[in-house]
Amino acid sequence: MAKNNRIFIAFAAEDSNYRDLLVGQAKNAKSTFSFVDMSVKQPWDSQWKTNCCTKIRGCDGMIAIITGNSIKADGQRWEIKCAVDEKVPVIGLRAQKNSYAQVPPELNGKKVIDWTWDGIKAFLDSL
Repeated sequence: MAKNNRIFIAFAAEDSNYRDLLVGQAKNAKSTFSFVDMSVKQPWDSQWKTNCCTKIRGCDGMIAIITGNSIKADGQRWEIKCAVDEKVPVIGLRAQKNSYAQVPPELNGKKVIDWTWDGIKAFLDSL
């Protein structure tokens, strides 16, 4: 990771604790990348979508945190679709090891891995 990559984190609102763990893990590893998210506390609208898509377009990659909540998380699924449409590299990250949580169809054809620092680092190194 020679450059400072901007990584968008897509997650279900109920899974903000996993986002916090990922950000904390990155800080502990003294990573050379920064995270971006567009968490909303209120229902999102077309302006949010426009702003979010602009942020996603400005990122080098996206990590989509996958849990049992992801399949019904409209905002997260929209973020993933936006990244795919904008050709931003995306990886799915299972929050729980060996989880059988349903992977959103927006990640079809994308790599989905268990949460390990080596797996995350390999994705980041590929950017």
